[in-house]
Amino acid sequence: MAEKMMVVCNGSAPSNIMPALIFASSGIALDYEVHMFFCPAGAQMLVKGELEKLGTPKGMPNPVNLFNTIMDQKGKVVFCELAIENKGIKPEDLRDKRIVIEKVPPFLMGASGAGMTFVF
Repeated sequence: MAEKMMVVCNGSAPSNIMPALIFASSGIALDYEVHMFFCPAGAQMLVKGELEKLGTPKGMPNPVNLFNTIMDQKGKVVFCELAIENKGIKPEDLRDKRIVIEKVPPFLMGASGAGMTFVF
């Protein structure tokens, strides 16, 4: 059984999303069971077209490719349920149907035992 890694994104600025995606995709590459949680402050980045607005920052990997790698390699990406009302984001506006909409308690139960936790 793979070790768990938890990555929390608490902002929609590139300084939040890029390290969150890089750490999560790196965890996937190292065979960690990756659990990502997007707080309401970072939830906008899960809306269709938002990652594309970042382009490919100089010297950095492409955020869309990182996100797709995480999803394709069975990383769990959670959109905080509170963001639906707090940010006015509709579930159908999310960029990928595999994104889970969940409250914090079930996320924490699923990520329980994570050996590493990163918050950006």
